[in-house]
This record gives sequence, C-alpha cells and structure tokens, in this order.
Amino acid sequence: MLGILFGVLAAASFGFNNASARRGVLSGGAIQGLVISMPIGMAMFGVLAWVFGQWPMYARITWAEVSFLAAGGFMHFVWGRYCNIRSLAAVGSNLAGPVQQAQLLLSLALAIILLGETLSPFKILGILLIIGAPAYILRSRAKAAVTASSGAAAKPAFTPRMAEGYVFALLSAVGFGTSPILVKAGLAGTGASLVGRFISCIVATAVVVLLLLIPSQLDEARRMNRESVKWFTLSGVGVSFSHLFRYLALGLAPVTVVQPLQSMSLLFRMIFGYFINRDHESFDRYVIVGILLSFAGALSLSLSDETVLRHVSLPDWLAGIAAWRWPR
Repeated sequence: MLGILFGVLAAASFGFNNASARRGVLSGGAIQGLVISMPIGMAMFGVLAWVFGQWPMYARITWAEVSFLAAGGFMHFVWGRYCNIRSLAAVGSNLAGPVQQAQLLLSLALAIILLGETLSPFKILGILLIIGAPAYILRSRAKAAVTASSGAAAKPAFTPRMAEGYVFALLSAVGFGTSPILVKAGLAGTGASLVGRFISCIVATAVVVLLLLIPSQLDEARRMNRESVKWFTLSGVGVSFSHLFRYLALGLAPVTVVQPLQSMSLLFRMIFGYFINRDHESFDRYVIVGILLSFAGALSLSLSDETVLRHVSLPDWLAGIAAWRWPR
C-alpha cells in the first residue's frame, strides 16, 4: 500500500512541476527554468545516492556507460526540459500534455528495436488513443473557432500559439522518449540508478553553462525576476521529489504497479493547473476529453499484459487476442 502511495505522490509531484513551470514562463524564459532547476536536481540525486548507499557503485560504471548516461542527461534535462518549457509557454500544460505522450510511443519503438520488447493489443490500443487525443483536440478546436467566429464571443484571456506549442511538445517528447533507453543502457548491470542520474545531471548542467556563453541566452538568464525564480524553483523541487517518490515506490511495489500510476501525472497537471494557472490554461470540454483519452492511452501502454490477463477473466477468444505478440 505504501508503494502505491509513493507512486501516486510521484505522479502528483510531476504534475505540480508542470503547473509551476507554466506559471514561471508567464514572467520568465526557458533558459531561466534550466538555470534554476538543474542545480536542484543535481543536489537531490547526489544526496539520495549518499542516503541509499549507492556511491560505492560508481566504480562499476565504465566510460562507455558514462557516455550513455551523458547522452541521456542531455536529451532529458536539456533538450526535453527546454522544449517542454517552450511548449508550456506557447499552449499551456493542458494542451501540451496529450502531445507529449508521444514520448511513450518513441520509447516503445526504441525498446522493440533495441531491447527486444514486443507489441501487444494493449499497446496498440494505447498507441491509437495517444495519437487520437491531440487529433481530437485540434479537430474540436477548429470547430469551436468556426462557431465562435459566427457569433460575438468575448476574447479569451489566454490565446494559445498552437503551431509553436505542438512543435515544441513533440520535440520534448523526443527528448523524454529517448532518454530512458539511453539511461537504461548506461545503467546496465550496475544498479546504481541514483548515481547514474547524478552523472546525467552533471553533464546537463555543464551544457547549460555552455549555453550561457551565448550572449542572448545570458541576457535572458539575467532578466530573472522574483516571480519567475519562485515558480521555477518550485518546479525544480517538484520534479526532484517526483524522482524521489518514484524511486521509493519501485522499492516497495512492482514496476507493473508503479508504472501505470505515473500516467496519472496528466490528471494532476490539469488539477494543479486549475488552481495555479486558471486564467492561463485551456479548460474547454474538448481539451479535458483529450486529456482523458491520452491518460487512457498512457495507462494502456504502461499496464502489464500478463498482470491484466492474470486478474481479469476473459472469454477464450478474447484471451487469445490479448495474448498476441509482435514480433514473436
């Protein structure tokens, strides 16, 4: 039961991270978010590695594995996080969330190609739902725009920049989708997950420092104000606690239980967004339906087929379909 609680807290912390970052970009920029959040994550992983006694495992990590961890750190903490913040600035957390679930599709494709994992009916259903969610939102939004143009509707407080937001949401999905595969390759056989993530954070922080050598990026970083610092700090703390709770959950509950719980972050980012960014998010009915479709898709991709078949009684013909795998 405690493992499930930590899994839910991990999802809630990640949802809070997105809502806080969205609030931060109202008065700040993406590079500011990286400058503030990276040291927080690096300190968190360093302390956790010490608390859980993983530092002696550092000696087992080879230079080849360090290169994978470095690549994973760049793709997740620099590429993924930068593009995520840009997408939040353009369309908000609610509209960006369903598109960013494409990271699960990329992770699945890479896992099938590189790690020998298989495709199942549950995963196919998840793929269809994740692809269908943003398509449904765009189609419904176009219809709503036509309806609004025919009437004298008031101008909304928040007008999303859809093209920019969806491009950066997809780019962030590339970063978040490839990083787990790279980190998994870097941690092969060591078990030093916290030390590995600390290494990833060090490399990512070094890249951010190099970015500050670009005059325009340095100028943007210097334009921080109290409001953006507060919310980007809360975002960094939120994502760090998300990693902590997920680590604790995996130590107390099976992956087959913890992983599906992570998809709840889609719901939590909408809930926190309502309280923190109510005037700067889209809460139209079609957006909420799209989020729920995306959540169902993420859940379908995350669920263990064996666990479902073991606990749910299906007719023989349906059980036969559910047991199908590709490649065999």
